[in-house]
Amino acid sequence: MVSNGKYNAAKLALELVKDGMVLGIGSGSTVEIFLDLLGKRIREEKIEVYGVPTSYQSYYAAIRNGIKIVDLVEHEPELCIDGADQVDAKMNCIKGGGGAMTREKIVAKASKKVVIIVDESKLVEKLSMPVPVEVIPFAYGYVSRKLKEIGAEIRLRHGKGKVGPVITDSGNFILDCDFGVLEDERVERVERDIKLITGVVENGLFPKEMIDQVIAGSP
Repeated sequence: MVSNGKYNAAKLALELVKDGMVLGIGSGSTVEIFLDLLGKRIREEKIEVYGVPTSYQSYYAAIRNGIKIVDLVEHEPELCIDGADQVDAKMNCIKGGGGAMTREKIVAKASKKVVIIVDESKLVEKLSMPVPVEVIPFAYGYVSRKLKEIGAEIRLRHGKGKVGPVITDSGNFILDCDFGVLEDERVERVERDIKLITGVVENGLFPKEMIDQVIAGSP
């Protein structure tokens, strides 16, 4: 693991955590490594850390590692640690490969500082992968047509080991929307245009204005 970029990014992010801190906890494999390292520190140093998880995956990983679960009603996270599927040269991100981008964006917006941890393979000059869009099932047909009107090629995400579409933690569909290469100046506009479509819950574009720091690990 020591030669693994995800591990090295997670290890560096661990230095940002202080005793008594409330964390926004993202989702994904790099975040899970971070939580395992944090759990070891909690056990060895006898510190207390509180967390607002964004998915069932991060919820159970947080509990397993001794993090005390809280919510946004009572707490404003001081720090949000999350992963990403792509990060461009300006720190714009695409997230949602694991389908948790709505809760991830809520927690990121609610946090005082947002730090993205990735291995170096996620770094690109410009964003180019399909953008995940969470959609209320009833609105699927309408939203699909509107997304095509703003230039997206659309694919309804289907599950593995399950017949039919992926269902998010909130009970919705995910449309993977290919907008081609997203220049920096397009990111915020496309994110806004998607959100203006009635029936869209959220999307996986995280503009650079949301991100305070990116930690990219290499071997």
